[in-house]
Amino acid sequence: MAYFRSLETKLEALTRLWRKSDRWLIMMNADPDALASAQALKRIMTRKVAQVDSAQVNEISRPDNLTMIKTLRIPTQRLTPNLAAQYDHFALVDSQPHHHPAFKEHSFSLVIDHHPLVPESPVQAEFKDIQPGYGATSTMLTEYLYSLKIRPGALLATALLYGIKTDTQSFERQFSDTDVRAFRYLSKFANHNLLRKISRSEFRLDWLKYFSLAFRKLRVNGNCLHVFMGRLDSPDILVILGDFFLRLYGISWTVTCGVSDETLVLIFRGDGVHQDIGKLAQKLFGDVGSAGGHATMARAEIPLANIGEHDPEEFVWARLRFSKRIVPLLKNVMAVP
Repeated sequence: MAYFRSLETKLEALTRLWRKSDRWLIMMNADPDALASAQALKRIMTRKVAQVDSAQVNEISRPDNLTMIKTLRIPTQRLTPNLAAQYDHFALVDSQPHHHPAFKEHSFSLVIDHHPLVPESPVQAEFKDIQPGYGATSTMLTEYLYSLKIRPGALLATALLYGIKTDTQSFERQFSDTDVRAFRYLSKFANHNLLRKISRSEFRLDWLKYFSLAFRKLRVNGNCLHVFMGRLDSPDILVILGDFFLRLYGISWTVTCGVSDETLVLIFRGDGVHQDIGKLAQKLFGDVGSAGGHATMARAEIPLANIGEHDPEEFVWARLRFSKRIVPLLKNVMAVP
């Protein structure tokens, strides 16, 4: 049995897509999996096109992401209209065009992703490879490197290894046999000291104040925990809090939310046993913003203009409370002292 799936047909399609005179920009919503995937795709495209760069639609502020970028020498920049205007073609990794409003402004020639497909938002691209059964897009790019007989250098292998590690939560979330094989393959080339350094860069000192605030504001009923954090400089703290509170005994899913850059951001985390968090986020907030994700993790981003005069916290609470799927869990909620 082959170590990875056969990509002969897809590689032929990619070859037809690339021209020496073209300038390509790889877009992403930067997290470890996206950053690693963009680096791998850039490595594959080098010398096949005139220029290839990467850009992210989000601000990067999480300590592990910043450490990863610095330690593994990953060049990326914030996406702007002026930047995009300098390129002929756009690629998208670890996302689909409907995942972020900024993506909808562009036509993608290439999309590689592992998130679930949404029938209402089909992916339009000359080349697309969507594998919802995979735990990480980094696994998919590892397959491409392997098929092209490109041995990843230590920094790239470490990036891809960390991408798989984070998106599968060290193989505690959904993963496939291919993810395991990719992890094993990359381990031969990665720098494990750098990997540990990145993995341990989880918190910033100034984030401790948010933990204190969250402890005072959280609400719990049954196996659900919800906290609205108010206005934030960066929504990244919501991810940290969501992951942290899901570790509490008796808690099966969490919703941490707040307002950043005039956008209401909600982070969903779940144990994958009681309900599909990605479908839940889409059901609750898909009509007013972008929402979706996996069975155990999801995100929703809603421009404040879309909720009118409603108070953001009350808007979120009303949607959670009156959802038919979660009313039994939320109807008698009490704030934790």
